[in-house]
This record gives sequence, C-alpha cells and structure tokens, in this order.
Amino acid sequence: MSKIYFTLEEANELLPTLEKELAELQQLRKEFQYKSKQLKKIKESTFHHLQTETDSVFMKESELEFLEIQAQLHVYNIEASGAQLKNIEMGLLDFPAIIQGEEVLLCWKQGESEITHFHGEDEGYTGRKPIDE
Repeated sequence: MSKIYFTLEEANELLPTLEKELAELQQLRKEFQYKSKQLKKIKESTFHHLQTETDSVFMKESELEFLEIQAQLHVYNIEASGAQLKNIEMGLLDFPAIIQGEEVLLCWKQGESEITHFHGEDEGYTGRKPIDE
C-alpha cells in the first residue's frame, strides 16, 4: 500500500471530521477508566456476596469490552483517513506531507483552529516548527 501524503489544505479540510472522532475517543477513554475503577472495586468486595458480585463483574467486563470496540472504530476511522493518531489525551494528530522535497508530518493539536506546524518523522511533538508559507 502506498503512503498517502497531504497538502496543508487537504489536512485542514479533514480536521472538523477528525476532531469529532477524537472527541468521541476521549469520551470513551474517560468512561472506560471510570468503569475500570468500578470493576476493580467490585472485584475487591467479591468475598462477601459471591453470586451477586459475579453478575456485576460480568456486566462491567461486558461494558468495558463494548467501549473498547467503540474506541477501536474511532481509531480506525482516524487512521483510514491517512492521519496518524499520536496521543489521545493531548489530542495530537499527524498528517504525512512533503515540504521542500522532504517527508514530514503536519502536526495538529486539539484546540488549534488549523494546522500551523510540522516536524520530521523522528522528531515528534517537541520538534514542531512553524510552517512558513
């Protein structure tokens, strides 16, 4: 499969759609963490009410599996666009591009209205440089 490269305009056009996917993913992550804590508490108290707690454990585990499937769908949707999900919590997306003949990643962080930075493939977020138009 050949690599997809984005122009700045193409990547910026995708941002509204990908931002929704990312927000859903972040919400699912919070819900997953909350339900995980609930499950841990239930498991810690299983010594007393074994049958009732076993049912609760099964329900929580099922809910967690469903959340995981939903999250995988959002990750797939982001990656199917050609964008790269770098950090869910920070809301970081990269878009492969060519700038002055060099392979780079256009870098977007949630909250930014458009892509204004890029970095080399091995540099990461801390190596961001402004795009000079």
